[in-house]
Amino acid sequence: MLPDELKSSIETLLSEQKGTQTRINETNPVGGGCINQACRLKTSSGNFFLKYNSAAAYPGMFEKEAVGLKMLSDTHTISIPQVEQHGEAGKYAFLLLQYIETGNAGRNFWNEFGTKLADLHRNTNSFFGLDHDNYIGSLVQKNNPHPDFNSFFILQRIEPLLKEARNKGAFSVSDTRYFESLFRSLHNIIPPEKPSLVHGDLWSGNFLVTPEGSPCLVDPAVYYGHREADIAMSLLFGGFDPAFYEAYNRTWPLEKGWQKRMDIFNLYPLLVHVNLFGGSYAGQVLRIIRQF
Repeated sequence: MLPDELKSSIETLLSEQKGTQTRINETNPVGGGCINQACRLKTSSGNFFLKYNSAAAYPGMFEKEAVGLKMLSDTHTISIPQVEQHGEAGKYAFLLLQYIETGNAGRNFWNEFGTKLADLHRNTNSFFGLDHDNYIGSLVQKNNPHPDFNSFFILQRIEPLLKEARNKGAFSVSDTRYFESLFRSLHNIIPPEKPSLVHGDLWSGNFLVTPEGSPCLVDPAVYYGHREADIAMSLLFGGFDPAFYEAYNRTWPLEKGWQKRMDIFNLYPLLVHVNLFGGSYAGQVLRIIRQF
């Protein structure tokens, strides 16, 4: 059941937006997330997707997500759900989106996905980072701008999460020496590139197939970073279809040896998982950094 104050607030907002009295007729839970409650709303003004949680638990989460979705949408490269409303109702924060009916991936789906992601990545900026922090999962994602990727990666991605993980006992003092060795080597490993607008959390749970059979991105953690970070994240939990990577490289070829750099980029999402879930993820991180 949708909390009464949330239902009332959304009906009022939709009525004002649509110019007609809107009522929520049916609420259908949608699974797949571990942070927020999610559901499809069937209303007298159409269907919508709603996410909500405690406003006190994750301040500004949905406001930042709405900004990220608009940034991606404004590139006109790949489908993004339209943001209808976001705000607070009582003790709840919410994000109301266009509801995307899911379809079946066509024969050209992965080719289209790879091509459109490469087009998205061509959107650039004068610095790495963002003008505000946002979230990745339930963790605050630091985005203080840096002129080069390596300093951004070290200071905004790895070190904050490493410090948090150490405080939780996931890593020892001696483990941090491997990280320091990697940091000294980064300039010889990661090829310099202009900042790219990246989705930031590109795994199989964060894209949909539209009714037309095209890719649609959801749940972003956007920033201007190295485009290989998105490619690496897509490979972390099994990978996408090979046609995706072939199409991406046809559209905008990755620098030689990109496959060998994927583990380094994935230190960031793995450290996110260490801090959220612990367990085997710390072991995965150690296996990577001990190479350096």
